[in-house]
Amino acid sequence: MPSQTPASAADLMPGALDGVRVLDLSRVLAGPWCTQLLGDLGAEVIKVESPAGDDTRAWGPPFLGIPDQTTGNKAGESAYYLCANRNKRSIAIDFSKAEGVALIQDLAKKADIVVENFKVGGLERYGLDSKSLLRINPRLVYCSITGFGQHGPYADRAGYDYVAQGMGGFMSINGQPDGEPGAEPIKAGVAICDLFTGLYAATSVLAALRHAERTGQGQHIDLALLDTQIAMLANHSLSYLVGGVVGTRLGNAHATVVPYRTFDAQDGALVIATGNQRQFAALCEVLGCPEIFTDARYATNAVRIKNRASLEASLGEAVKTFKVAPLVDALCEAGVPAGPINAIDQVFADPQIEARGVVGRLQRENGVEVPTVNYPPHLSATPATYRRPAPLLGEHTVEVLREELGLDAEKIAALKAAGVIAGKDI
Repeated sequence: MPSQTPASAADLMPGALDGVRVLDLSRVLAGPWCTQLLGDLGAEVIKVESPAGDDTRAWGPPFLGIPDQTTGNKAGESAYYLCANRNKRSIAIDFSKAEGVALIQDLAKKADIVVENFKVGGLERYGLDSKSLLRINPRLVYCSITGFGQHGPYADRAGYDYVAQGMGGFMSINGQPDGEPGAEPIKAGVAICDLFTGLYAATSVLAALRHAERTGQGQHIDLALLDTQIAMLANHSLSYLVGGVVGTRLGNAHATVVPYRTFDAQDGALVIATGNQRQFAALCEVLGCPEIFTDARYATNAVRIKNRASLEASLGEAVKTFKVAPLVDALCEAGVPAGPINAIDQVFADPQIEARGVVGRLQRENGVEVPTVNYPPHLSATPATYRRPAPLLGEHTVEVLREELGLDAEKIAALKAAGVIAGKDI
């Protein structure tokens, strides 16, 4: 696997969000994905967990590292947890207790952003809902992520990514078409609705933060997985709204561009994606069948869609005479978008991935090296930085309470004795 150690001078530079304080009350994926992005851009993120910890800490194997008996983390950290929680400090607080609520409220007074993904109304009884925290900090940006939003007939339902993919229409257009082997609605292989919701959350939070900085006025952001999934239908949504076209499953084919799909070569499969006439002509030339380009049945994309079956069959026969790597090279040289279908180990062995610095490595105090996939955009003036590996449960409880709230050893010991806090060195 390619190696990059991001502990460089650049990591000591102030990030674009340097000085921004984020109180992260979220867990699992959508919320933590948002707050990790904010942390990558320089924000100080405090991850508030119950003494039991984020559920994803146990979502393995695989697990990384050695068991930490101090925190009660018997199995190490799951890869799932590690993917969404770098650049954060973890504090373990039981906010079912009044003293725990008070600690979080005190942290919220100093925060710029709160992100949470509890069920609708779940934090209201603790005084940690948006109205309560905006009363004590009127400039606060408070982002709530739920399955179905803060209102509507489904607002009280629990919602996971998988449910949103089904209800939001994605699975109806993903999978092999009816009549083909294995035909059924299929979810994506990664929790795309959670991830997109995290991205929408980060964008919205930054817009609201800009507003708060200009006006001193905070606000509540209401973000639903289902709404996000419907927005992600993109052209399929508009095809229905404009023309009443209900998308269907097409396997690896494209609804409105042909040829644009996977093809089988001698030694594996590849993606060929032609988006215009020039690319289609170049494809036919590389495959040694220029007569396909001059065939009236394939003269335009519109008629290629009508004659998809015969065209793709003819192209498929031509592709079978090649091996993947030389064909991809030839197509790319001719300006035709193409690429192999890599397994994940092949992805991380690709020289392009090495060149782009996609993989980073951070080291914990106990010597365990934590790999990470870095923030994708490369900002020329304020690049993302990687200052902390995903924290152990409650790793920074004492540090945060001492530095942020000014609590002394006696007060911290009393909170520990009352079962309000947990974590390292407690």
